[in-house]
Amino acid sequence: MELILDFGNTQKKLALFDAGKLVLIENHRTISRTILSAFIDSHPGITSCILSSVIRHSPGIPELLQQKFLLIDLDEHTPVPILNRYETKNSLGKDRLASAVAGAAKYPGKNVLIISAGTALTFDFVNDRGEYLGGSISPGMEMRFNALHTFTDKLPLLSYQEPAELIGSTTRQSILSGVINGIICEIEGISRCYLEKYPGLKIILSGGDLNYFVKPLKISIFALPNIVIHGLQQILAFNVNKTL
Repeated sequence: MELILDFGNTQKKLALFDAGKLVLIENHRTISRTILSAFIDSHPGITSCILSSVIRHSPGIPELLQQKFLLIDLDEHTPVPILNRYETKNSLGKDRLASAVAGAAKYPGKNVLIISAGTALTFDFVNDRGEYLGGSISPGMEMRFNALHTFTDKLPLLSYQEPAELIGSTTRQSILSGVINGIICEIEGISRCYLEKYPGLKIILSGGDLNYFVKPLKISIFALPNIVIHGLQQILAFNVNKTL
């Protein structure tokens, strides 16, 4: 089995793959060495693992993993199964790279746009030659709600609610319209820009806020939850195969 560790800003995920299939995923607010040890002990049969972390994780976690398994500690030097054309590889988010890998694997030989609706709203493009070219980053839904509340004196702090009417007749409705409809229009508008340049483009939507935006979108998309986890597993398998 393969162990995937994805330590993001909001959620820390532990996932297990068996023969390339996702069999278990857990979400944690924090993961300590003790929590990780207990997870490993309760799931015998793990032979390799990958750690993708954008936070200061608990000391000793990489050492624990190295003692037990073949460990891939993902960074800009880790070999990946696509050609990374991003100019500043050291600043590229590991989640974005993993999403690009998973998108290219889902549609090999196709132009693919991977959209992640989470803490940030990201767009990542892989062309039909398997080259990752980059994309764009803008604030995600929660960040937009927080920004309106934080940087004004009187606007309330809201969270997702439906419906989000086009014309808000109250301040609360106006905020919901601006944030929710704004994200929908951004996804549709940027996707159409890509479609104009790359006819036949495949579009994947993922991220923690995926379910809020699948139904309202008026473009053809493929919803793929946990795309980062799948991409990390593919990077791990690629590197394990290189060592055999």
